[in-house]
Amino acid sequence: MNAQLSALWNRVFAVLGRVSMYRLVLLSLAALAVISLALSFAGLVGPTPGELAATAAVLVVVCVATDAAAQRLLRLGGRIESSLITAGILLFVLWPTLDPAGLGGIAIAGAVAAASKYVLVWRGRHVLNPAAAGATALTLLGIAVPALGASGWWVGAPALALPVALFGLAVVWRTEKVRVVLLFLVLAVGVSVVRQAVQYATAGFAFDLGTALQFALLQSPFLFLGAFMLSEPLTLPPRRWQQFAVAAVAGVLAGWPIPLGEITLGQERALVIANLVAFAFALRQAVRLTLVSREQLAPTLAALTFRAKRRFRFEAGQYLELDVPHRRPDARGTRREFSIVSAPEDLPEVRIAFRDGRGAQSSYKRALAAVEPGDVLAATGVWGDFVLPRTPAPVLLVAAGIGVTPFVSQLRHDHLAGIARDTVLVYVAAGADDVVFRDELARTGVPVVVFTREDPGALPAGWRWAGGSRLDAAALRSAVPDLSARHAYISGPAALIADLAPALASAKSVATDAFSGY
Repeated sequence: MNAQLSALWNRVFAVLGRVSMYRLVLLSLAALAVISLALSFAGLVGPTPGELAATAAVLVVVCVATDAAAQRLLRLGGRIESSLITAGILLFVLWPTLDPAGLGGIAIAGAVAAASKYVLVWRGRHVLNPAAAGATALTLLGIAVPALGASGWWVGAPALALPVALFGLAVVWRTEKVRVVLLFLVLAVGVSVVRQAVQYATAGFAFDLGTALQFALLQSPFLFLGAFMLSEPLTLPPRRWQQFAVAAVAGVLAGWPIPLGEITLGQERALVIANLVAFAFALRQAVRLTLVSREQLAPTLAALTFRAKRRFRFEAGQYLELDVPHRRPDARGTRREFSIVSAPEDLPEVRIAFRDGRGAQSSYKRALAAVEPGDVLAATGVWGDFVLPRTPAPVLLVAAGIGVTPFVSQLRHDHLAGIARDTVLVYVAAGADDVVFRDELARTGVPVVVFTREDPGALPAGWRWAGGSRLDAAALRSAVPDLSARHAYISGPAALIADLAPALASAKSVATDAFSGY
């Protein structure tokens, strides 16, 4: 039975790994909306079917229209999924109504939320969660004009707890924020229970721990807040410890709202404060990079070498965010993240690699293809926790396609720094031409197992071809018999990580650098 459940679990997450982050969040919110509508007919949630339908319609129209107006004004490409996600989150945060004034307030919240994505931004990242910004604006306006209403967080209905937990788990797994959201939930629930105990004692009533836990888990919006709002990558800081700090701030403030006159710092206001903490962490001074050369590694893989105008620090395995200003950028803007291929010892030279597939391309890829040697770009930050242990512990590195880039940096750093580490690299590529960085990797002396459908040809000493077999859990165990003695690091599509989960369970630890696609 355990084996069957494990296989089902892996199949589910393999499927999730093939769905883009935007699409997964949107589908999850749509499913929750349908479930809520069904529950409303049975009277198991607060809003009526009519209130839900009217509120959803207003939010969709306003969010889509505001986004479209901003995109036209700023000459940005459209992305309707982002508009629908904002509307979907607000549907569960604001209290649905049929009252004209209340619907007006909901329209204001939707407009503020959508506009914040263009106004409250810094170096391509949101300063505040858009839905939290919209809900907070409505709450503040509602103090002066009560008829406009305020946030309601009716998503905390007990009947929605299980659906929110299931869909929320899918979202946080896909964004690799399970531990961050779990810390938030533990603190929010724990602080809420303590708050209830204090309130009962102050009022002279008997306190029941089971009832308090049930309220915190089933009748609060903590699950939704953590999974669909706190986990948003565009408002989280770059390092994992910073993300934990933000989760702790949000958890404490959500669990014990702080009253300030007529305003209570709870739920969306707690998230706004946590977002500001994250913003303080994410502030970075841009590093100017001059393009030195461009190299075509494979038909669809290219590398760029830059020279930094000043020295900066990074650890092998981290990534930088590169700003390529251009006219009429699409909805994703002018910044993208790239793993650093070079080692820290190579500074001031910095090298990145990326897939430059032919055919339809984003505005960013077209702009990057037009950059010439001598052009100056800005690296707006260096982030990431995908770094090897500081002690030379045995490791397994699994790279799929362009996912090999952080490992090139790590292995080159170990080689140049004289770090003797027992390392095995498993390299998965679509074809022989896609097995890139052969010389750089060969110089490190690390043994490499290559998984390609076709024979990759002559390989460096210490390398071997897996004979055309597909990399799955069984193949990984065969290629690395001592997996249980190693720390595993995997860089590649989320679907591959899910496929390898049964084998990776035996490793000492697992760190992933999945392509979330948010």
